[in-house]
Amino acid sequence: MVSQALHKAREYEEIYEKNIGEQERPDFHLSPRVGWMNDPNGFSFHDGKYHLFYQYYPYDSHWGPMHWGHAVSGDLLHWEYLPAAMAPDEAYDKDGCFSGSAVTLPDGRQLLMYTGVVRETQEDGRVSEVQRQCVAVGDGVNYEKYAGNPVLTEADLPKGSSRIDFRDPKIWRGNDGVYYAVAGNRPADGSGQILLFESADGFHWKFDKVLCTNRCRYGRMWECPDFFALDGKQLLLVSPQDMLPQGFEYHNGNGTVCIIGSYDEAEKDFVEEHNQAIDYGIDFYAPQTLLAPDGRRIMIGWLQNWDTCNPSTVQTPWFGQMSLPRELSVKNGRLYQKPVRELEGMRRNEVRYRDVTFTDTLQLSGIEGRRIDMELEIRPVDEGNVYQKFALRFAQNANYHTAVSFRPQESVLKIDRKFSGSRRAVIHQRRSLVRHQNGRLRLRLILDRFSAELFVNDGEQVLSAAIHTEQDAAGISFFTNGLVNMDVVKYDLA
Repeated sequence: MVSQALHKAREYEEIYEKNIGEQERPDFHLSPRVGWMNDPNGFSFHDGKYHLFYQYYPYDSHWGPMHWGHAVSGDLLHWEYLPAAMAPDEAYDKDGCFSGSAVTLPDGRQLLMYTGVVRETQEDGRVSEVQRQCVAVGDGVNYEKYAGNPVLTEADLPKGSSRIDFRDPKIWRGNDGVYYAVAGNRPADGSGQILLFESADGFHWKFDKVLCTNRCRYGRMWECPDFFALDGKQLLLVSPQDMLPQGFEYHNGNGTVCIIGSYDEAEKDFVEEHNQAIDYGIDFYAPQTLLAPDGRRIMIGWLQNWDTCNPSTVQTPWFGQMSLPRELSVKNGRLYQKPVRELEGMRRNEVRYRDVTFTDTLQLSGIEGRRIDMELEIRPVDEGNVYQKFALRFAQNANYHTAVSFRPQESVLKIDRKFSGSRRAVIHQRRSLVRHQNGRLRLRLILDRFSAELFVNDGEQVLSAAIHTEQDAAGISFFTNGLVNMDVVKYDLA
């Protein structure tokens, strides 16, 4: 039975989505049906379709009491909105249905696991959000919350663990038929830890062990964990809050970390071996993965940064978008990401140039657009006299542009959107240390109407940014200080 709160949300989104024209939202990046979107939830393959739920407040383009929005796709690029899946309508989640995940049960139903939030006044008078884990089950469109909710509470936490920072369960079914879930939590040291839980049926849960501890290494509280095997390694993805930079590897604020290691399934011991940022750009948070039917591990994230969210002066019918889904692999102890191969099926109108030698500024006929897939390879003309700087400018007209620049002597790649039309002192630049061979570098730029995602060296690193430049700014130009030889191929995406 649909609650009054959920019915209201579904009725609202159906009416007000009509106010958003097709040209006013991204083409192949999922945005909210209406209102606000943040973290991806329940990213899964169920009943022949990809499902993606998301943190959702339909009534405003700013954050509000969390619902779950819902969309499905056959190719991960073209999404069909379904009615909102959940609303905060029970005593245990009355102040929000926070992030979670999904799995298909043996009987064909889809199980959602999520964080229920209740605001409570503490002994010292402060109001805090107490967080507990809940489940709902349904047919892929309509979901019923479990009568036994919440299924995990503060009583299930290890000693010293916070009941206020306890959220974002990621569920999967193990090879042994047991259901497992990891969740983020704050231990007594005030940083973050990942807890492992298990269940025989997906409904009755118990604490297993502390899987991984932050020990104040990467930010503080760890949110939105994901845990999976890939290419002979075990990966833990987390989104830490309040990070401090570590050279070029991590940025200030809320970021992402991939920890690569090994896992003993019998003992449930995770051994860390390597860590890195997941995305080195401005806007990327709370990624979640699924295992596709063809065996690919595919990841999607929120293409936004909490520190650059919609300022109060901006009024739009929607805010927030998801990243391009990315195929993951591990090579030489490092996470690689590539756009899902389905994107190549959208390519149209190839324009190709080979061995273009230039200095100063260059524009090429046919190289333009705001929904494009463009690949570049740059190299010095004289191996003994490497160029000083290369820059690519896009979403460009007389007033606006976003730029990517590379200085080979420093091995630093920078994305800069300060001229993209922003009227606020938000984050405009990020820098990343990249590998190159004497100035040789491969770049792949994916542009949608309101985003740019740059894949470096076949996915060794990615830099993502939301851009809200006027759509008629579609120019692309190249700049170099020194002689550069370049190959470029561009496709329109349709």
